[in-house]
Amino acid sequence: MARVVRFHETGGPEVMQVEDLDVGEPGAGEIRVNIETIGLNRAEAMFRSGQYLEQPKLPARLGCEAAGTVDMVGQDVQGFRPGDAVCVMPAFSMNDYGVYAEQAIVPAAAVVQRPDGLSAIDAAAIWMAYLTAYGALIDIGGLASGEAVIIPAASSSVGLAAIQIVNRVGAVSIAATRTNAKRAALLNAGAVHVIAIEEQDLVTEVMHITTNRGARVVFDPVGGPQVEKLAQAMAHQGILFEYGALSPEPTPFPLILAIQKSLTLRGYLVFELIGNRQRLESAHDFVTRGLDDGTLKPTIAKTFDLDQIVDAHRYMESNEQFGKIVVTIMH
Repeated sequence: MARVVRFHETGGPEVMQVEDLDVGEPGAGEIRVNIETIGLNRAEAMFRSGQYLEQPKLPARLGCEAAGTVDMVGQDVQGFRPGDAVCVMPAFSMNDYGVYAEQAIVPAAAVVQRPDGLSAIDAAAIWMAYLTAYGALIDIGGLASGEAVIIPAASSSVGLAAIQIVNRVGAVSIAATRTNAKRAALLNAGAVHVIAIEEQDLVTEVMHITTNRGARVVFDPVGGPQVEKLAQAMAHQGILFEYGALSPEPTPFPLILAIQKSLTLRGYLVFELIGNRQRLESAHDFVTRGLDDGTLKPTIAKTFDLDQIVDAHRYMESNEQFGKIVVTIMH
């Protein structure tokens, strides 16, 4: 038996319950992992509230990113042994698996060896953030030195990972945040420029930074009305990545600007990278080299215990955090 978080109805954080369940044994191609730490992601709050890309099959589990040790391997699993320190990557539907638990069964394809020298807390904070940012900016966007990138919601774990990746390839990181409250922290986290979009005009500031060329890449998890402003701030033949839908308002398609500037608007999810072995290997190599040389380092906002999962989700939805929220499990 293990403590597992489930919810029996969609709704706010309070619908989550910690239950004692029999986890069972891993099947073919699966691994049972003793979970040490869980990285929280906005997708989980949306899944819990019924606002995600897929509807939860109730009672539903949660969680797609964790660190721990291998407990048991299923049939046909190669390269892992009990006791191995590993990370679980977001490579499955939460209707099939969930890692908000003391122990969880996950597909072996979602498991990687934990990078050397990484604590369990940091290990739960790397793959969703860095793979998401790498997949858009480097793998698809082909970001080059000197190019400007606008990063809305820059204080999120993915936003901070994007800043580090942009800096690592010599491009120009422009962090967009709502107010000046997080300006100093964003500059300290490596952002070359910070724009408080409720207090400054985004387009004016970006054009000043880029000497009127605009930003070639925008990496946006928000959508909503500000997409029009983002398009105005973009360079000719720029690419706008939409990888989330945090805004509750409709997202207008900036048709005239898209035509005038030959813009590409690209929907993007990290699963397209993780689902391609060759692309994932390149991403894995980029991230592990960045962790080794110190150019990539996860930012931890706060840690909670598993029993505090409701409080952890409330904190995630407060938008007060700067970086990744991690839940720790005592065995």
